[in-house]
Amino acid sequence: MTPIQGKGRIRVIHKKIEMGHDKKIALVAHDNKKSDLLEWAKYNLDLLAHHKIYATGTTGEILEQEFGFKITKLQSGPLGGDQQIGAKIADGEIDFLIFFWDPLEPQPHDPDVKALLRMAVVWNIPIACNRASADFMISSPLMDGDYARLVPDYDGYRSRKIPREERSQQGPMDSAGGDNTVKGSG
Repeated sequence: MTPIQGKGRIRVIHKKIEMGHDKKIALVAHDNKKSDLLEWAKYNLDLLAHHKIYATGTTGEILEQEFGFKITKLQSGPLGGDQQIGAKIADGEIDFLIFFWDPLEPQPHDPDVKALLRMAVVWNIPIACNRASADFMISSPLMDGDYARLVPDYDGYRSRKIPREERSQQGPMDSAGGDNTVKGSG
């Protein structure tokens, strides 16, 4: 990010990322929420039909069988699907995340879930985590038009100089004052 200072305030420079008329939407649901997502998607089928849909594992299989149109299916969430969706968000390949997650059930891949939600926030994409927020998002007038979302300009962050410390050039024992020679067994 490239902050600009002026009159006591810091302003962050943003870039615009264009989202076309047809959005790229990721649909993800934990096991206890798959039926909710399926019901929601059935109700909104006409609105979803012209968009490009991505989904993780089983959710994608269920949706594709139910609706009969192509869904880009990724791995199941616990097998890396959440991370695949996060990578696609970072690469600009996904515009929206509709993720019905289960707040009452611990997930073995909770760190992946948190990372996915973090990517959505970092790249400023709309996120719906329940039916009500998904209903508001899908029915927004912005949904079927072009939209330029603002994302902080991360070029400054990417090109920052990383200080090189003297210790990074020493062996692990050198910095502690010992020697780093390997001793034989005999």
